[in-house]
Parts: sequence; C-alpha cells; structure tokens
Amino acid sequence: MKTLDEYLKDAERAHGHLCAGQVLGVRMAMLGLARLGIEDPHGKDRKRLVTFVEIDRCATDAVAVVTGCRLGKRALKFRDWGKVAATFVDTTSGKAVRVAAKESSKALARSTHPEIADKNRQQMLAYREMRDDDLFDLQWVKVELPPEEFPGYKGERVVCEQCGEGINFRREVRRDGKVLCRACAGESYYQPA
Repeated sequence: MKTLDEYLKDAERAHGHLCAGQVLGVRMAMLGLARLGIEDPHGKDRKRLVTFVEIDRCATDAVAVVTGCRLGKRALKFRDWGKVAATFVDTTSGKAVRVAAKESSKALARSTHPEIADKNRQQMLAYREMRDDDLFDLQWVKVELPPEEFPGYKGERVVCEQCGEGINFRREVRRDGKVLCRACAGESYYQPA
C-alpha cells in the first residue's frame, strides 16, 4: 500500500482539489483495507474487494482512489444514506468492516488546531494527525452478496415489456406476469418531459 501522502496526492488529482473529505476518505479506506488484510487493492487483491459507500461527496472519490473500486467495475456500491461511512467486503473471506467518521472529530479538529481559522484547513491537518479511534467508529459486519452483485457477473439480460429497454443483473420487477424495469414499475427518478 502507498503512504497517506501518496494517496492524498492521487485523491487530489482524481477529485480536482484536496479537502477535509478527501483526507477522511483516504484514511477511512486505508483503515478498512488494513483491517481486512488487503495489501494490494490495485494489483493482486483487486478482485477480492467490494466497497459500499454511503454518501456522494468528496470522501467517496477518495475511497475509490485507495481501493480501486469503481462503479463501472461493479466493485463500488452506492447507498444514499448521507453518512460519511463505507463498508469494505473481502469477497474471499466473507469478512466485512464498516468504517464511519465520528461526528465528534469536527470538534476535536477545532480543539487540536484552534490557531487555524479556516475550517477546511483546520480539519485537513487534524484529520491527518488524529488517531483512527478518535476519527472513526469501526464495526465488523456481515454483508450478504448475491452472485449478481459480484464484479464480473454474467447474467441473463431481460427486456422490459413496457418500454423495451434491456435490464441487467436481475434488476427487473415482475408484476402481474410481466417483466418490467424499475422505472416502468413506478420507481422512476425521472418523468418524461
């Protein structure tokens, strides 16, 4: 694994700037990987890891940089819970660890570096220095992953009987004897204009 500084440079390049969320995300991912014993997430261990992120903010980009997990590789899973947290799943061992940023870390950052007026700079420095136990809650969890959630899964593709669009990875809804996509089944996030 790379050092914190190396990962922060990578995260800054990938995200476009360095901020407190990037520091949290890098440290969160490094801690999760260390606890699972995953040393080379971009190399020999790259197919062992699935990561669930719980927020669509800066920390998520940093988690992806460290873990190598990407949506397009089906190894990064997004759950929109609005929490600075991620769960790292070792698909080989079945072990999973959830790492969540402590809300108290913001106050601790203020008290650690009261001489820094800018909140982002204050948090960036403090989050680099703080102990893992002061920054994160860690919990061993169980995550059930059906076959269609694994990277590389090749499953049947079905067609929505209403709109005609293809549906992958068993995401169809079966209702009244029909195969429907989630949008046609009423779960749409968009409306025709």
